[in-house]
This record gives sequence, C-alpha cells and structure tokens, in this order.
Amino acid sequence: MSSDDSSPRRTILHVDMDAFFVSVELLDRPDLRGRPVVVGGSGRRGVIAAASYPARRYGVHSAMSTARARQLCPDLVVLDGHHERYVEVSRRLMTIFGQRTPLVEPISLDEAFLDVTGARRLLGDGVHIAGQLREEVRDTEGLECSVGVASTKFVAKLASQQAKPRPGPDGTTAGAGVLLVEDDNVLAFLHPLPVSALWGVGPATLSRLTGAGLIEVGDLARTPVEVLVSLLGESAGRHLHQLAHGDDDRAVVADREAKSVGHEQTYSTDLVARQEMDRELLRLADAVAARLAPRQLAGATVTLKVRFGDFTTITRSHTPRTAVASTKVLAEIARQLALSIDPTPGIRLLGVSVSGLVPSGGARQLTFDEVDVADPDGVEVQRAVDAIRERWGPGAIGPAALLDPGGLQLRRRGDAPWGPSEEVRGDDRGHGADRRE
Repeated sequence: MSSDDSSPRRTILHVDMDAFFVSVELLDRPDLRGRPVVVGGSGRRGVIAAASYPARRYGVHSAMSTARARQLCPDLVVLDGHHERYVEVSRRLMTIFGQRTPLVEPISLDEAFLDVTGARRLLGDGVHIAGQLREEVRDTEGLECSVGVASTKFVAKLASQQAKPRPGPDGTTAGAGVLLVEDDNVLAFLHPLPVSALWGVGPATLSRLTGAGLIEVGDLARTPVEVLVSLLGESAGRHLHQLAHGDDDRAVVADREAKSVGHEQTYSTDLVARQEMDRELLRLADAVAARLAPRQLAGATVTLKVRFGDFTTITRSHTPRTAVASTKVLAEIARQLALSIDPTPGIRLLGVSVSGLVPSGGARQLTFDEVDVADPDGVEVQRAVDAIRERWGPGAIGPAALLDPGGLQLRRRGDAPWGPSEEVRGDDRGHGADRRE
C-alpha cells in the first residue's frame, strides 16, 4: 500500500481493543494484573465474555462455559462485569476515532473500521495515523488496542488480529500493535492463514472445506471457483473465492444502523411451568420495548428463542401486519409463538427480539377512556410509560404482573449479560443477555 496521496487505493484501519472488558475492569483492579482474569457469569451456567491474556494461556476463551474455564484454570478470577461502563468507554473511544475521520463504522463496543484515505495529507500515512491513535487511547483511557492497516476491510481486520499479543505456555508475547499489509503482499499474507480466518467460514463450512482437503486460504485460491460453488453453493463458493484472492470492495459505512434489537435470559433453574414462561416473556418484551423507545423504532418481525436444558434451541417468528414497539403487543406475540412449545422438559434460556426496524411514527396524548379503543396496540401507553421512566427512572412504572414484594423485577441491557451469578436473590432467577446489534 502506498502512502502517496495521489494513490486511488483506500487506507482502511481496523481497530480492535485488546481484551476490552477485562482491561476496563483492571483499571479499577490493578492488583489483578498479570493474573488469569475473565469477565463473565460466575454461576454454574455462566459464560465467559472476555479473558485476559494470562487466562488464555490455559486455553480459556470467550463463549466458553465458566465451569469449563475453571476446570482449565483453578486459579481463575471471575468478574461479573459492568456493561454500562463498557458502553461509556466505547463511546469515548469512538469519539477518538472520529477525530481522525468521519468515516467510522463501529462493529461492536470494542472494534471499528476507519477509512482514513481523506486524512492522509493532514495526518500522515495509515501506519502513522494508527500509531498516534494507539498512543491517544493509551494516554486517555489506559487501554491497549491493535490496528490493522490495508486497502480493504477484510485484510485490515485480519491484520489487526495478527498484531495482537500472543499468549503462550511461557507467557504473553507482545504483538506488533500496528500491522500494515501492502497491496503487493496481500496474497503472501493471506494464503498461509487457515481457512477458518475467512469471513463466512463457520463450523459447517469449515467441516466441508477441510473434508475436501482445503486447509489454508491458499488452497482455496488455487481451487477453481466452480469446484467451490459445487461444494458450498453459489453464494458462499464465490464469496470465499473472492476473499481468498484478497478481493473486498465494501466501503466503510459510518453510523451503521442496528438491524435488530433483542434481549435474552439464561435461568439458574429451568422454567417448567407455562405461567412462569409467560411471565418471563412479558419481562423480556418490556426490556425490548424499552430499548426501541429512545430511538423511536418499531420491529416488523418478532422472534422467540427457546433453549432447553439439553441445549436444544428452537426459534419461532411472526411478522404482523404493522410493525410493533409496545410491551403489550410484543408480549402477546411472544406468548402466542410459545403456545406450541412444551416447557415441562425444562427451559434454560428465553429470548425475544425484533428485526426489520422502522420508524415508530408520531404520537398524540390519549385519555384513559380512549386507551382500549383508540390504542389497541398499546403504542401510546408505551410512550407514556417511556416518558415516566425517562423522568423518574426505569423502575418507576411497569407491567403489574412483574411486581413483587421487592418491587418491579425488570430486565435491562447489561444486567449481568453472561449468565447467572453465584448468588440469586428474590425472584431474580437469572440474568439477561443482550444480543449485539
């Protein structure tokens, strides 16, 4: 990649924070630095959300069950985490990124693409911009990040992974921090990588590829596209063939809008009764409606997710005539979708989500006498509820069915999102898990 300003090639950075959730927690717990630390659910059904590099030396990684992680590392320190703080830090990071270029595409709380092509004349080439960005993140937030620099999003993301620290049996080896992949070196960089590094290669695709003897990206590149199409299908075959040759023309899209909003709940004790299942669906519907409200959005399709104790997972979806945004309608649709599902084997997890997001439309004030007639979908009531919560707090009002002696038992984004903790109090049978947008 040339840093010549006359070059038509783009300069794209992929910035990925190093062990983000754990690193944020260690800002307040410097005594834990150097120890195997994870953020996740501490209970028997908890899941690891992030692992420090010392923990990774034992084979501990994200998405692993906490129980398994403790087997691998008996000295593991499990922190419940603070989702709202991660959101706050992420917002500051995105502001830092935005000072380099307006073309910032957040991928998650801890990573983003930046197109700095237009900033090269003022700020220098991609490597220089990446180095300055890392310094500012370290100085202002006390956090480390790794940056990949390339002319495509795909290669930049792979480069940032190669720039990260490497845990090993003898300790953690520092990464490059910034890795540039020049256009002339793209194939030399890509081809030795395992095929699992490519976007779109999940477990099923990986099994097919390795079964056909395609182990490295270079193997894919040398395979005729017709063979890949016959093996994987038209779309996947051509997609992977292009990536194997370094072809990726996707632009960095600023202000990427959410495609769905959802809330999931893992329970410390399986749900087995229809009544408690319906109550939990109401709780989840309320959590989803509360997240739609600030953005004035509604969902075209409602999806129910059910995971049983044996980890069998099923989903049911329904697309009503009009998009929905109220707790009342979301809960009713979820309840109807659940009627065909028998809870008696034991339900480990429930989830409610909406997709196909659209503006929720205007509003007008209703009297109580008008509610049932003029507002059958509960939209106006929902807006009144949202206004009360905005002024007095999320626990000021809610569905009466969720009222217990200890108050309203509501779920909100970031409520211990990686499974139940060791202690469960009152009716708090488990903790929610937010789906990423």
